[in-house]
Amino acid sequence: MKDLFCEPFPSNSWLLPLDFPLTKQFDGFNQGNSRCYGKMLKDKAVNYSTNSVPSYVYLHVAHDYDAEDKLFFCDDDQSLLSKVPWLVMRTDNYFVPSLFLITAFEQELEKMFPEKATVFHYLGQYLFHPTNAVWGLITRYHQTYLAHADESLGVQVRVFDPRPGPFKHVMDQIRSCTLNQNLLPRVDVKASGFTSSKKNPKSTAILVTSLKLDYSDDLRSMYWEHPTSNGEVVGVYQPSHEEFQQTEKRMHNRKAWAEMYLLSLTDNLVTSAWSTFGYVAQGLGGMKPWILVKTENDTVPDPPCRLAMSMEPCFHAPPLYDCKEKRGTDTGAQVPHVKHCEDVSWGVKVIDPGHDEL
Repeated sequence: MKDLFCEPFPSNSWLLPLDFPLTKQFDGFNQGNSRCYGKMLKDKAVNYSTNSVPSYVYLHVAHDYDAEDKLFFCDDDQSLLSKVPWLVMRTDNYFVPSLFLITAFEQELEKMFPEKATVFHYLGQYLFHPTNAVWGLITRYHQTYLAHADESLGVQVRVFDPRPGPFKHVMDQIRSCTLNQNLLPRVDVKASGFTSSKKNPKSTAILVTSLKLDYSDDLRSMYWEHPTSNGEVVGVYQPSHEEFQQTEKRMHNRKAWAEMYLLSLTDNLVTSAWSTFGYVAQGLGGMKPWILVKTENDTVPDPPCRLAMSMEPCFHAPPLYDCKEKRGTDTGAQVPHVKHCEDVSWGVKVIDPGHDEL
């Protein structure tokens, strides 16, 4: 954490001290732990009377959580959990949308976020400050390649395919999306020289982030081999191409964080479906991105991309449960400000009420 983020609270820390009583137990927190709320419910060990409130409870809210763990999102269970002094949570989900379905949280969330689809944007801007090392990566790259362009476009490419790639249909999809939505200028394949008579033609910088170099090479070749039809000057830049994810590698993580931040500084953004990397960029930048539709059978989808309903990330694994009726339900249809995501049909995200659904 301290290698990537500055402390957000002056004169305080968001990291627990090393002598915190529960620190040594963190590795043992899982669904089988006796203090796991889901297991406590299964074992009928929950009885939060005034004399028997546990000092701490573990909440398992990761992607593999089960039906009992998901009761965390119910009002009755929140009423019980509110009595516990310490809650320890393990999660890899952006579960904010389901918080908006908890009645007890309505008033507080309304006060904190009167514009509902700004949660990640404000929390991210407030909490996620790059360390000097990461800020150096961001500023040096931005000043060198992006700052002098009239307009910038971020293209975030994440391919969820076990095959090594690159894939031609993904390249074709990126071209189709960016050209059809007028995010990039078209090229004149018949012309061989520079066709613009303008003294200072418009310049566009394309920032590509991907584990592979091939997708930016494809765009770079297109604009190198042919002039643009409107005389615009286009540059294509990619900070890194690490080939595969290396989660425990310090510099790899620094580059990933820097590239998310760089994407958030662009004027327009194209992201990949299902990618939390893209969600962070759009949320920090306060942008509604064009989302590349997930491909099937190695073909370019029609349409190749869709405009996001809001800048909020998608909750990929929401509980599909009506806490009051005690039965399954569609949690993307309960309130007007929580709808199903554009890229993950079973996921949910926060939108601005009154948004015209796609």
